[in-house]
Amino acid sequence: MIERKFVAEKIKEFRIQEYVRNSLRNAGLSHIKIQKTPLGEKIIIHTSRPGLVVGKKGQNIKQLTKVLKKEFELENPQIEIAEVEKVSLNASIMAEKISGALERFGTKNFKGVGHKIMAEVMGAGALGIEIILSGKIPGSRAKCWRFYSGYLRKCGDVALEQIDKAQAFARLKSGIVGIKVSIMPPDIKLPDVITILEEKEEVKEPSSDSEKPPKGDSEKEETSQKDEKKKTEKKETKKRKKKKEEKESKEEKVKEKKDEGKGTKVNE
Repeated sequence: MIERKFVAEKIKEFRIQEYVRNSLRNAGLSHIKIQKTPLGEKIIIHTSRPGLVVGKKGQNIKQLTKVLKKEFELENPQIEIAEVEKVSLNASIMAEKISGALERFGTKNFKGVGHKIMAEVMGAGALGIEIILSGKIPGSRAKCWRFYSGYLRKCGDVALEQIDKAQAFARLKSGIVGIKVSIMPPDIKLPDVITILEEKEEVKEPSSDSEKPPKGDSEKEETSQKDEKKKTEKKETKKRKKKKEEKESKEEKVKEKKDEGKGTKVNE
């Protein structure tokens, strides 16, 4: 019983969304959200043209609220309008643009329409786009035309959840033309993209407290420096004494040799 209630609620939400889309066609609708609040049901319409949705003095919104109360048995429906910021990266708005262009100008210049929308989306920063047109284009036989640019994932979790997909149709004299648009946004996170981070060399600057040694250590350093000075002075004094003694001994030897030479001359 509980499962049936959930299914019935979801079917009701789908019917409301379809009715809003059909009643506000060519108004640049992106998507519709339905939220339950204590006051009633809140219906948020995301669109690129909020002025067309509201109408003159809010006539369109008033009519919508009346129909939602009668046909769908909503107690207090509250309609809110949110403007889409990045219109060129929205697949449903782009699909609606293509259908509007085909209905106005026909299928003679369908290639120009496809390439124009593709260039607009890629210029907005998308990673990739694919447009598929299927129907009697341009002749009497049904064909499938594909326009694509950039990089687009076709399988995996990225293709199922992160790529924006939309479908639309154009009613022409020759028949209905189906339109499929799939856009890969620029802020998508791919699992196979690896970014190598560079290691930053951190230079630790010594703090003021670490530069100043404690008092006990400074006294020890001073005493050790004094002892080293004393040792070096003692070594230098010893070297000087040795040099003086060596000089004196040499001078005495020279004098003795001179005296010996004088004694030999006198004896002769």
